[in-house]
Formats: sequence, C-alpha cells, structure tokens
Amino acid sequence: MFRMKRRVVPRFAILARPYWFSDEKWIARGLLAALILLLLGSTAFSVLLNEQAGELTSGLAAQDPDRYWKSIYKSIGIIAAAAPFYVFYYWVRDRLVNSWRRWLTHTFVDSYFRGHAFYKLAFNSDIDNPDQRIAEDINTFTTRSIFYLLLAIETVLQLVAFSGVLWSISRTLVLFLLIYATVGTLITIFVFGRSLVGLNLFQLRREADFRFSLVRIRENAESIAFYRGEDPESQNVKSRFKEVFENYGKIINWQWFLNLFQYSYSSITLIMPGLILAPQVLRGELEVGRVVQAAGAFAAIFTALTVIVNNFDTLSRFAAGINRLDKFGKSLEASSDVPAVPAVESEGTIRTVEEDRLAIEGVTLQTPDHKRTLVVDLSLSVKNSEGLMIVGASGGGKSSLLRAIAGLWDSGSGTIVRPPLEQLFFLPQRPYMIIGTLRDQLLYPNQHREVTEAELNDILKKVNLADLAERFGGLDREADWGKILSLGEQQRVAFARVLFSKPKYVILDEATSALDSKNEGSLYQQLLDAGTTLVSVSHHLSILKYHCHVLDLVGDGTWRLIPADEWRESE
Repeated sequence: MFRMKRRVVPRFAILARPYWFSDEKWIARGLLAALILLLLGSTAFSVLLNEQAGELTSGLAAQDPDRYWKSIYKSIGIIAAAAPFYVFYYWVRDRLVNSWRRWLTHTFVDSYFRGHAFYKLAFNSDIDNPDQRIAEDINTFTTRSIFYLLLAIETVLQLVAFSGVLWSISRTLVLFLLIYATVGTLITIFVFGRSLVGLNLFQLRREADFRFSLVRIRENAESIAFYRGEDPESQNVKSRFKEVFENYGKIINWQWFLNLFQYSYSSITLIMPGLILAPQVLRGELEVGRVVQAAGAFAAIFTALTVIVNNFDTLSRFAAGINRLDKFGKSLEASSDVPAVPAVESEGTIRTVEEDRLAIEGVTLQTPDHKRTLVVDLSLSVKNSEGLMIVGASGGGKSSLLRAIAGLWDSGSGTIVRPPLEQLFFLPQRPYMIIGTLRDQLLYPNQHREVTEAELNDILKKVNLADLAERFGGLDREADWGKILSLGEQQRVAFARVLFSKPKYVILDEATSALDSKNEGSLYQQLLDAGTTLVSVSHHLSILKYHCHVLDLVGDGTWRLIPADEWRESE
C-alpha cells in the first residue's frame, strides 16, 4: 500500500497542480479560500451545538427548566446562523468543481487533438476508451479531489476544535482514541489496500470495454443486420459483461469484509465514552450532560482520525481513476508533442518538409509498430497538374502511403516534401459526416466561412445533389447525415467540400468507390478544371485518364513508376 501511495500521490500532483497555477488560478484559489472560511464557521457552529447538547441534557437531569429552555433557545439561534454557512459552502464547492472540470477537460481535449494524438492513440493498446477518460474520469477526479481536500481540512479543524473539549473532560478517552484509530487505519491499509485498488482499476477498464462494445453495435447496426451477426455480437457483449460481473463479484467479497470491519470498528466507539466516564458520573464527579458533550467530541475526533478507514472504498476507486487519467495524460503528451515538421530526421522516423511541391525522397515506409515494411526506398515527384494514380495488391501499402503524406504515419525513413496541409485535401473512401446542419456538412471543416445560399446550391448541382437541400428541409436542417445519406451521396458531399476549399492538391483514397462512372468522371473533371493536382488510390481504371503517372506497389516492398499511357497499354 505504501508503494501504491508513492505512485498515486505524485500522479495526483501532476494532474492537479496545473489548474492552481493556470490563468484561472486566482478564481480557483479564491473559491478554495472561501470554502476554508466556511468550514471554519461550520466547525465553530458544531462545537457550539455540541456544547448546548450537553447543557440541554444536564438541565433535564437536574430538572432545571430555566437551564433547559435557555439551552433550547441558544441551539435554535446557532442552527439559524449556521444554515447559510452550510448552503453557501455546497454552492461554492460545486462551482469550484465545475470550473476545474471545465479547465481540465479543455486541456485534455486540446492535447487529444494536437498532433493527431487522437489518431495515434488508436495504435496504443495500453490506452483503452479515451472517450470515457475524458467524459467520466476527469469528472470523477475533480469531484473527488475537492471532496477529499475539504475532508482533510475539515478533519484537521475537527481535531483542533474538539480535542481541547475532550481533553478537558477525559484524557483517558483521548489516549484510547489515538491508539484505536492508529490500529484501525493500519489494518485497513495493509489488509484491504492493494487488493481493492487493483480490482477497482480493472473494473473501470472492463466497464469501459463493455460500454464501448454496445456503442460499436449502435454505430454498425446496419452492417451487423446485413451479416445476420446478432448471435456473435450478442455473445461478444455477454462475454465483456461477464468480465464486468466476475470482477465486481470479487470487489463485493472484499467489500463485505471491509464493511464488516468498518461496522464493528465504529460500533465499539458508541459505548466507549459512557463506559469510560460512567464511574465518574456514578460517583457524582461528572454531570450527565458532560458525558453527552464528551460523546459528541469523541465522535467528531474519531471520525477525523479514521477518515481513511471510513472512506477507503471510495479512496481505492479514486486511486484507480488517478492511475488511468495519469497514464492517459502521459500518452497524450507523447503523441501530441511531436513537431509537425521535424527539423532533423530521427532514427526510425520519416522526415516531413513543407515546400510548395509534393515529392517522396528515399522513403521506406513501415507500420506504426515497425513490424512490417510496406514500401522500400520510394522516390518520386508529383508535378503540378500531373496527377499520380497509385495501384497495387490489397495490403500493399497504398492507403498507408497516403497516411504518411498526411503526417499520420511516420514509421520508417526518408523524406516527404509537401505543401502546407491547408493546401492539401484528403478524401477517404468513407467520408466523415458530422452531426449538424447540411450547411455545416458542406463547409466542413471550415463551417464559419461566409458562403451564400446560392453558392451552396450551385455546388450541390455540380456534384449532382441539386435536390438534397429540398429533400431534407433546407440547408439548415440538422441530422445524423452518416445514417440518412447513402455512401454515394456522402462521397459527393465530400467532393463538394473540395470544390469549396479549392486546394492545390487532392489526395483520394477510393473516394469514388460507390459512384457510377458518369458521376465519377464528372467530379474528376471538375477537379482538373479547377487546376487541382490529383493523387488517387483506386481500382477503377476509368479514372486513369485523369492522371499522368502510375505508381504500382507490388506488395513485397518493391514498386515501379511508369507513365499512365504505358500502364494503359500494359493493361
């Protein structure tokens, strides 16, 4: 457990520290200071109420009406004064938690999208379910961090406030508390510590995997239905849930023993104040009310001293969440801090240089894990308006080469010279359809660009989707376009984006696979008429005429570059 503590505490500090020294630090520190002041007030009111509980009991025992009612009135006044403190305390706490969550979420999201980290993480098997880590783990981290911080402060305040009260009544009770709390804490840490933290960490991962399997079914519902894949998908979901169920069963068993220990451990303290102080009361040396007051102080101090014992189940889950979030943050940092255009070629990395041309110079391309070499020592130059068509065997590295040009893959060696990404436009086989308006869909990823409705309709006509806006209720209709548009319509929408952007180079990866030859030819011709240089991966020989050269990737790492006319004759 101590080894776990040495790991968790530094990880917590790495995650927590930046917010308190960020551009929002004064707001955060101000809210925290307000919370501490409110806790001081709340603790003071607790001490006063505990004192009046003793007075009230002593008044009843002495059959003194004046003393009794005086204590009642004071108690009502204290409660009335304390109420705003408690209400405002929770309001400030929740506002601080919400602000911290917003700041930390924005920080992680920025890192997630910087340097294509969100794409690179797909090849990192150690980082599962980044969506859960951003949406849930950050929320849990900020909420529980503030909770435990305030709990620690409250613990100190209660110890200071009530120790004097209890010490003045019975030093024996104070010594008993210290020994009893120490023994209980050590038992909790060493007996339950490592097992519960490990099980909770595993549970978080299994829950996320189970949820992700359900999300994949929703996203691929049509394909599963076509394949009649209900049975294997059902078995897959059940298999993932089985791991959730079995691991949680282990947590339940450990929690049973922990709850048994916590209940027995806490229950004994209910009788200890009366048991230790009873002789003094029976001898008339101590009022009954002082016993009640001592019991209240004893309970407050005991709660403070056994904070780890009482909260160990949630602390173990919190520690597991810290480990997941810290690992995610380090992976994002490693993925996103790679310069977009490295000045020096490092071993095992393809160098990228930005110039006003597109060329591949001595590139050997490997898969991200460096286990397979796709292309060896490839060199070529794509001149303006002289398109390049890439063909070859399936799995021969055609799409992978496009990923390298885009900067998504850099495993290998050599140099890729390309213009800035703003002058390149990539069209994949299955276009990405955002959830939003049709207008946003056509302008993606530059939705804020000012374009008239007439211009949008004109572009829709050029891609043979003239009736699209009318069919779905206008350009401002919001929908899940990936589900309501056919793949052919989606591909034409993607071409509309290119016609709006007017890039110098367009790289197409089977981008017309779902189109008939007439639509395909029309779209390619419009790109050529716009002065765009094309780099295409396709199995459609009908588009060969729009390119000047053919790159044939044989599939064993070798390649050949020949003029398109010669390729046409050989075919």
